[in-house]
Amino acid sequence: MSAFIFDEKDVRRSRIVIVAASTNCIPNLPLQEIFDRLADLEYTNAEIAIDENGCVKPEELATKFDQVVHVCRTSRRITPTALYWGVEPAHPQYLELFNTVCRLAKATKIVVITVRASTHEMPFNNEVERLTELVRIGMNEGVVVGLNTEIGRLTESPDTVGSLCRLAPGLGVTLDPSHYIYNQTKPRDFDGILDYVCHIRLRDTTKTNFQVRIGQGVLEFGRFVIQLAKAGYQRTLCVDLAPLPDVDPTAELRKMRLLLESLL
Repeated sequence: MSAFIFDEKDVRRSRIVIVAASTNCIPNLPLQEIFDRLADLEYTNAEIAIDENGCVKPEELATKFDQVVHVCRTSRRITPTALYWGVEPAHPQYLELFNTVCRLAKATKIVVITVRASTHEMPFNNEVERLTELVRIGMNEGVVVGLNTEIGRLTESPDTVGSLCRLAPGLGVTLDPSHYIYNQTKPRDFDGILDYVCHIRLRDTTKTNFQVRIGQGVLEFGRFVIQLAKAGYQRTLCVDLAPLPDVDPTAELRKMRLLLESLL
């Protein structure tokens, strides 16, 4: 079943596609307070970021495991829908920590974990082996691994992303279109990887600024949603807004939610 009922003139709302926000949108607060703030902005779903800037740091994961599980299980206003695992692949304890993240996903009924690709220094075949192992670990816990599209890494090219997914069966893609717009001569065509997309992270972007105020960028959200409709996308659109100087972050979060919901 398609995620949307597609028509050339109209894209109608689907109960399957949902709008969420990353916990990194509201930094420097405990997870429960972030959930409360997002709920006050009328979000009902959230992606939990586990990275050095997140509400849960990677080195804190083991000690905060039960606490995070408790917050997720008892939350009545926010449903966690994805995990963003922002740890560098070269981290010496990467696999050990990743196993813990997968256990966290299973305990909180989260299906998708986003991981970062290696930098260009990593040989391609070694990256395929690494990702294949992550997919295997994830499958054992009922988790889909989504590879984040990101400039400066092996996912910088959509063609390379497609090759990685074909060579590491079961690997999904977390599509962040900003990385295919920012600092590019022209936006890169990612149609060829839409069938692999399991999660999406969004903000408005220009060629010279990775994030700008909503409506001031070049990302055509309506056209993007139509692309997803054609591909039958059925998961989450996750808002990922970093605080900008002299900009009200709550207003931007509310504006982005309203924009996305109006397109579904």
